[in-house]
Amino acid sequence: MATNSKSRRIVQVDEADQSLRLVEEAMPVPKADEVLVRVIGAGINRPDVMQRRGRYPAPPGASPILGLEVSGQIIALGKDVKRWKKGDLVCGLCNGGGYADHAIVPAKQCLPIPNGVTALEAAALPEVLFTVWHNVFQRGKLEAGENFLVHGGSSGIGSAAIPLAKAMGARVYATAGSPAKCAACEDLGALKAVNYNEEDFVSALKEATNGRGIDVILDMVGGDYIQKNLELATLDGRIVNIAYQQGFKSQINFIPVLMKRLTLTASTLRAQNASQKANIAKELEEEVWPLIERGDVRPLIDSVFPFDQVGRAHNRMEGGEHIGKILLHVGD
Repeated sequence: MATNSKSRRIVQVDEADQSLRLVEEAMPVPKADEVLVRVIGAGINRPDVMQRRGRYPAPPGASPILGLEVSGQIIALGKDVKRWKKGDLVCGLCNGGGYADHAIVPAKQCLPIPNGVTALEAAALPEVLFTVWHNVFQRGKLEAGENFLVHGGSSGIGSAAIPLAKAMGARVYATAGSPAKCAACEDLGALKAVNYNEEDFVSALKEATNGRGIDVILDMVGGDYIQKNLELATLDGRIVNIAYQQGFKSQINFIPVLMKRLTLTASTLRAQNASQKANIAKELEEEVWPLIERGDVRPLIDSVFPFDQVGRAHNRMEGGEHIGKILLHVGD
């Protein structure tokens, strides 16, 4: 189904210096199971920065354009799309291509914008909540009454994981790199946030949990955190890695894995197939959207940049001082 406009603006990466600029290209047409969204907001995520640097190429079949999540208004539908109609406001997980004023989104990866959340704010929801739900609850199997730790608690992922785990009945802990970031984690619902630049988080959290340790750990750091996670995990603990910002390699003593019956797992969201992502979206709408509408889980927005200042948004992400999500305001 065609639209009135014949072109759209997208963000292009200059391979020579990794800078970002807006260019025009032909307006895409949604496939049978896709929708075309006039974008209001787009989320900035660390994988975008890695892709810009040439370290995280788009998987086969995905758009090479940066951007993994958008919010906006549906303006065209593929022939097999039944749930949505033109004019619907949605947020959704893209298979790339979110840094655009019009983006293609698989229809089953779209969700309605929750009541009480603005169309722009909704751009902060898909990537982090798909990631947290899959890794903490589907893979990590976090249950009410358990201890949960998220490293990087003030990040986009962390700022979603803390209130969601708390709302699901867990006792939540976090690590972060400054007093301000630790305070933000505790404001979000963490019982204790440890400044890893000032304290050994293993000792601090063993003390905070009265020696029990942690049942589920969500780690995006890797490196020497891998061994520390093994030490901190409790009996039958689950450790889920979603990134390895300090490195993929580490010398590990596996005795804690054996003696404590630990489960080590990891995943990337982007490489999962359409049915897996559709299943996550379905569970989010059933389990998490009511929590958002009740106010138990809210997007924490660090900053919003105009579309033509996408380079500044990436600088903010790379600087590491942000607390919560960084967004692009693409359109109204």
